[in-house]
Amino acid sequence: MPTFVQILDFIGTFAFAISGIRLASAKRFDWFGAYVVGFVTAIGGGTLRDLLLDVTPGWMTDPIYLICTGLALLWVILFGKYLIHLNNTFFIFDTIGLALFTVVGVGKSLALGFPFWVAIIMGSMTGAAGGVLRDVFINEIPLIFRKEIYAMACVVGGLAYWLCALVGLDDVVCQVVCGVVVFLTRILAVKYQICLPVLSGNEH
Repeated sequence: MPTFVQILDFIGTFAFAISGIRLASAKRFDWFGAYVVGFVTAIGGGTLRDLLLDVTPGWMTDPIYLICTGLALLWVILFGKYLIHLNNTFFIFDTIGLALFTVVGVGKSLALGFPFWVAIIMGSMTGAAGGVLRDVFINEIPLIFRKEIYAMACVVGGLAYWLCALVGLDDVVCQVVCGVVVFLTRILAVKYQICLPVLSGNEH
């Protein structure tokens, strides 16, 4: 039986792959190009995290990530015309992926014995790095570098995980709270246009 974190990982992979493929289809990529963008979006953050944690990236030992991306591509091919017209589709799938991957990154880092501050960074990286690679592939300025609250939502979720662990809550509860906090932080930030201050150079 897959663990709770593995289930989150698979759902996150599917959600992120759809977000990548959905954007690739809007840019008129062919099926293979769209698959590559979806796959990189889904595994980019986790691969970077695993390399830094000195473990073999998950997609190199389990074909489920390749299969998940294939299913996401099939989903977009079958329901693409409905997805393209729904402007929020990308945002919702991207936010689900962001939340779930943050939980996976924090959980995996803690399971390997790393301190919480490392786990929060790894959670943020797992959530946000795939989206950065996706945006580079489709020639967009990565979301993480724009004013939108993106990676910062992962940090807030990671801190929520840490606080839950501090008061002795069960691991699954910590993971659920972390995911919900990331999801809500991003949704509310976009809904109410809450942004981080822009760093502007001196104008002469």
